[in-house]
Amino acid sequence: MIKYIRVLLLAFSAIPVFAQNTTPEQHLGFQLGSKFAFHSQITQYFTLLQSQNQDRMKLVQYGSTNEGRPLMIAFISSPENMSKLESIRQNHLKSIGLLEGKPDASVPPIVWLSYNVHGNESVSANTSMQVIYELLNKDNALTKDFLKNLVIMVDPCINPDGYERYSQWYNRVQNAVPDVTPFALEHDEPWPGGRFNHYLFDLNRDWAWQTQKETQERIALYNQWMPHFHADFHEMGPSRSYYFPPAAKPFHKDITAWQRQFNDLIGEYCRKYFDKNNWAYFTKYNYDLFYPSYGDTWPTVNGAVGVTYEQGGGGRAGLGIERKEEHDTLTLKSRISHHYATTLATLEAVLSQKEKIVNEFIKYHDNAAKAPAGNFKTYVIKTKGHEERIRYFGNWLSKQGISYGIAGKSASVKGTELSSSVDESVKIENNDLLISAFQPKSNLLRVLFEPKPVLEDSVTYDVTSWGLSYIFGLKAYGLKEKLVPATYQPEKTENAIPGFPVYAYVAKWSEFGDAVFLAELLKNGFMVKTSNIPFEIEKQSFEAGTLIITKKGNERADFDKIVTSLATKHFVKLTPVKTGMVTSGADFGDDHVASINAPKVVAVSGEGISATSFGAVWHYFEQQIKYPVTIVNATRLSSLPWSEIDVLILPDGRYGDILGEKQLEALQSWIKNGGKLIAMEGSTDAFLNKPGFNLSKKFSEKKKDADFFKKYGDQEREDASDSSPGSMFQLTMDETHPLSFGCSKEYTTLVRDAYEREYLKDGWNVGYLTETSYKAGFVGNKMSGKLKNTLILGAQEMGRGQVIYMMDDPVFRAMLYNGKILFSNAVFR
Repeated sequence: MIKYIRVLLLAFSAIPVFAQNTTPEQHLGFQLGSKFAFHSQITQYFTLLQSQNQDRMKLVQYGSTNEGRPLMIAFISSPENMSKLESIRQNHLKSIGLLEGKPDASVPPIVWLSYNVHGNESVSANTSMQVIYELLNKDNALTKDFLKNLVIMVDPCINPDGYERYSQWYNRVQNAVPDVTPFALEHDEPWPGGRFNHYLFDLNRDWAWQTQKETQERIALYNQWMPHFHADFHEMGPSRSYYFPPAAKPFHKDITAWQRQFNDLIGEYCRKYFDKNNWAYFTKYNYDLFYPSYGDTWPTVNGAVGVTYEQGGGGRAGLGIERKEEHDTLTLKSRISHHYATTLATLEAVLSQKEKIVNEFIKYHDNAAKAPAGNFKTYVIKTKGHEERIRYFGNWLSKQGISYGIAGKSASVKGTELSSSVDESVKIENNDLLISAFQPKSNLLRVLFEPKPVLEDSVTYDVTSWGLSYIFGLKAYGLKEKLVPATYQPEKTENAIPGFPVYAYVAKWSEFGDAVFLAELLKNGFMVKTSNIPFEIEKQSFEAGTLIITKKGNERADFDKIVTSLATKHFVKLTPVKTGMVTSGADFGDDHVASINAPKVVAVSGEGISATSFGAVWHYFEQQIKYPVTIVNATRLSSLPWSEIDVLILPDGRYGDILGEKQLEALQSWIKNGGKLIAMEGSTDAFLNKPGFNLSKKFSEKKKDADFFKKYGDQEREDASDSSPGSMFQLTMDETHPLSFGCSKEYTTLVRDAYEREYLKDGWNVGYLTETSYKAGFVGNKMSGKLKNTLILGAQEMGRGQVIYMMDDPVFRAMLYNGKILFSNAVFR
């Protein structure tokens, strides 16, 4: 089919005047690639083409963004296929066991094309208009063949908010004639950039965790269709050429031989276009298939062939940028041409293997359901004391399309405790969660549960350990025997108003839902108390950190009604008590019982601050705990009304130019008067060895002579040896400190850097790493030493206030369940 290449590429620059459909140029009023189309123009174009091709196209809005923009996908195929589109979907799901019944017909390959997951990689959304036009061009013989044999799904823009942030900015600042000078304003995108979504999350790292609205809505649709092939279109720096498969190592070990072969085949089809046009490209480098939360790997462990395409350009490229080393100017038009070519190559490759790709997909899921790979045939999750967490975890499993149930009866079996990989006897209780490996999504289940993924190559650039027992802080076991789960029914949490005078309501503190409950009580004007030591009352025991809502200080007629209804809403079980006198521990009026009042929280954003670190904090408050947070620009730190602020959060970033001597003095004065400073990751650098702050850096080992004579060709390996792209470590925690209240005793976190902090000599070393803290994931040889005997979480009292130092981000990507509890402690206690 290579004979069509020249015709199709010419069609991009000179669309025939006899085409029946409106061209992108006719719709936009300018030539495609001469300006950035706005998101609304793109969706309007898709809507227009649907009206002109109702027998070959169906446009579906599957969701909306945080800023209210539509998330849309176009189904494109022949009139015959479109007339039975729902039948194709159902037969497809039946063939892989995700819908009951047997298929009554074979199905064509389903190909999902995803454009613009990163907003400022803006060539992709613009390319989608060219793609959809050509797919619907009745005079295009090749695309006509595609429609006859394939069902094609085109998502023009996965991240509309980020795309619009970039395109609006660029169209506002560009010169009338685009300035290709690399240091021109139009190549200097301002903070936070368009890469991320509204809450500044990287949507291409969210496929597995589904913390973001866009991801949740997209994957709900994905699971309804389960495409055979998924292509994810990106951009990289403007100095680079074009990447297409084969992917680089490491490959996840559970990627099948067939998926690897097709990865190679895609490369063959792509290179024909690029060789024909003398375009530069590279393969087998940088972009691996390991971490299962990307737009190529998550579909892959769901049985599809998932690929990434990377065009040189990105936010710096604009409409054109000079590349002196390449002796050329990289234009938006040329970038569109390249993505358009790989789109065609993708569809050609799938078409060439149309029977094979369908059959392999069926075999993948059939084997998973009947003879699942791996050592474990059943997973057991202990539930006692974690009912709200289990509900949260169960909802997450459902979003993945993974089925689960409960044990239904007690039993004693042999199993492997997943976080330690130790074999032991497991006592299964009636309500423990069971997940059978005998299901169509067994491979996804196994990959996500694996505590120690096998890494064939250390040169990788993202998380290398993600076991669910770590992420959700749950006790999980793998069993070699098959157990059949009973139906799971979430336990109802009801809190009736008791028939006796209540002195106080007591609520445990062990789940994130408990923190959400606290936040809503505070928003409703309640004063809440908390015991800093364990206690026993009315024959019931409670851990340190337990919430106490007394009538004293909350005098209101609807006290019982509001407290019980809010607790029920957040699945919190209340214990009403008649007295404030405990059997052991501290009475409710004791000094060990502290008051929690609604704090005024401020978080810093702006230039120099990590956009994703700030975004994680912002999302925590607005979408998770739903508590007000005031956002300020970092440049305002010298002029804040300190008396109005209770908690100041400094996300990861560079504060050296922001926090000078005068600013640090003002900050200390505020802290001494009762303020709380939460300094995260890189922001802690601003306090190293500064007067009044007790934070210091460990002395690094003196370099050896061999370190000065490393080889140039070993640069990547040298960099890897001094990195930890994302590895699991178990902190040694001071369980008596309020920061650790409610966290699992085995608090595991994702360490991504070494800040090499000394233990606090005058303060509380709440969480730290020792010689034996490492759990799983890649850690380079040089980095390994830096991550031993170092402070991760510390607290320093300063007058009536305190400073909390976090060398690790507990709300990173909203992934870590225990991290949310820890961060809640930092904010409210």
